[in-house]
Amino acid sequence: MPELIVVGDRVLVEPDEGDRQTDSGLLLPASVAERESVGSGRIVRVGPGHLIPNPEYTEEEPWSKPKQLGRYLPLQASPGDHAYFVRKESIEFLYHQKKYLVMPHHAILVLVRQAREDVLSELLDESSR
Repeated sequence: MPELIVVGDRVLVEPDEGDRQTDSGLLLPASVAERESVGSGRIVRVGPGHLIPNPEYTEEEPWSKPKQLGRYLPLQASPGDHAYFVRKESIEFLYHQKKYLVMPHHAILVLVRQAREDVLSELLDESSR
């Protein structure tokens, strides 16, 4: 999905789908799971981060190399992480007939990160499909 760009401090998540099972063994349909306040899914892409002022920026030296007005503070979430997030802060949309959620980084409650080798092999397998 190279043409989809996530901007700012937003995160693109592929939500967990399907039925879920309770501790007592009951199967909850996906429609019931969507009503819960906390959702989960796999992070697909992240934006560049929080825009902050560049302390090195100055307009007083016209002969010096131009510097950018702002910098980005990177996000903690990374592609491949599993996220638990506040569902009401996410926006659902379809892209190539697949459901995604986009949300601000502050909506993420907890991240579950695999070892980097597992993530790289999983992403390579997915890109070869």
